[in-house]
Amino acid sequence: MTLRTVAQAIAWATQLLSDTSDSAKLDSEVLLLHVIDKPKSYLFAWPDGELTEAQYAKFSELVARRQMGEPVAHIIGEREFWSLPLEVNPSTLIPRPDTETLVEYALDLALPEEAKVLDLGTGTGAIALALASEKPHWQITALDFSADAVALAKRNQQKLGFNNIYIEQSNWYEAISECKFDLIVSNPPYIEHDDHHLSQGDVRFEPLSALVADDEGMADIKVIIAQGKRHLNQGGYLLIEHGFRQATKLQQYFAQMSYSNILTIKDMAGCDRVTLAQWLGESP
Repeated sequence: MTLRTVAQAIAWATQLLSDTSDSAKLDSEVLLLHVIDKPKSYLFAWPDGELTEAQYAKFSELVARRQMGEPVAHIIGEREFWSLPLEVNPSTLIPRPDTETLVEYALDLALPEEAKVLDLGTGTGAIALALASEKPHWQITALDFSADAVALAKRNQQKLGFNNIYIEQSNWYEAISECKFDLIVSNPPYIEHDDHHLSQGDVRFEPLSALVADDEGMADIKVIIAQGKRHLNQGGYLLIEHGFRQATKLQQYFAQMSYSNILTIKDMAGCDRVTLAQWLGESP
């Protein structure tokens, strides 16, 4: 099919993707805007704008990749999070809107003006960069076990120009020794090995190491909670993103580990998504 105009191209791609994507029209728009390098307003202002032959070919290629299930973020190499354009690749998770729930709540906490913050399993750097964009005086450390993810997070930091973030490779807390923080945040692996969602949608193209954990998805979460006490200042907070059925388990484990003021926060869809606890004791 010859796609002569913007409107025709979107209509064609939307129809083609409707069987494989729940967001076929949006996917089509994002892919076309990437090809023609225009803002979204262009779609409404110039629906009759004509594509070049090269643009036809490139758009068709990207639509075919999406039709095979490849995430749009991987196809265009970018995903917006907290209004920040982040480079993404298959080395780590694609940032999700649900994770903005964690960022929103972290920003509302009563913390020192120059709070020391730790982001565990930073991936693209999404959480750390979002916090840095709102709190330039916070001192943020971002850690990830994957060297490729660390390199990716550093590229995003450099592109955005935030200088209040230190990014390093680490297996959870290993690289920070006796450092203490006013806030620890994390979006760790929390999916069970046999979860059927692992064979659906974008997660098929993401690393299992960033998704799956032993002990019914709780293994890494328990490490973060148990060891977090040694790395929190008195009165410091720990916020963890988790699965929508795991809130009770997190609350119970936080209590078992002697944390206080335990609270679960719902995401935009009304699902339990983030659990918060405060450390009021002395570091062990």
